[in-house]
Amino acid sequence: MHATGNVMRLNGAAVATRLASLTKGLLAVVGLVALVLSATPMAREIVLRHAIVTAPSSDDGALVGNTVAAGSIQATAREAVNARDQHAIAEFIAKRYRVADEAVAGFVSTAYRAGHEFAVDPLLILAVMAVESRYNPVAESGLGAKGLMQIMPQFHQDKLAEHGGESALLDPDVNIQVGTQILHQYLRQY
Repeated sequence: MHATGNVMRLNGAAVATRLASLTKGLLAVVGLVALVLSATPMAREIVLRHAIVTAPSSDDGALVGNTVAAGSIQATAREAVNARDQHAIAEFIAKRYRVADEAVAGFVSTAYRAGHEFAVDPLLILAVMAVESRYNPVAESGLGAKGLMQIMPQFHQDKLAEHGGESALLDPDVNIQVGTQILHQYLRQY
């Protein structure tokens, strides 16, 4: 009887060791899954950027296979990729800054248009909005800077005149347009 008790204790110790080993393996798998899930948004961004950069193009920069059906409107493949890119960016900003999807989609679209018009990277424009106002179109600083891009009206009256003056700065489209014009001027100047 005594010998059986020792065997049982040994089996109990072996079971405990085995259970500890299984628990350790399970925790490693959980950690790996958490790592993969945390890297997923970044991986999606990398894949999207890779698709944009490596898309086949002709000599003039237009993408090959130049039409994609977009409802009743035909868009170039570059515009379709650009629209997907804008949508992904707007989705990220809306979640990150807790702003309505529709509002952010408008900001992103306007930033891309203004960036194209003034040769300024739209991501730089969106970064300025994030830092300056956290995408609050009616933000106003203690020094008088207004809107998404925190424009100081007293220094940019010439740019604001064609949009109706200082009161137009709270219109997101005007604010982004004028802010991009200012960024373009500063980038050229400095």
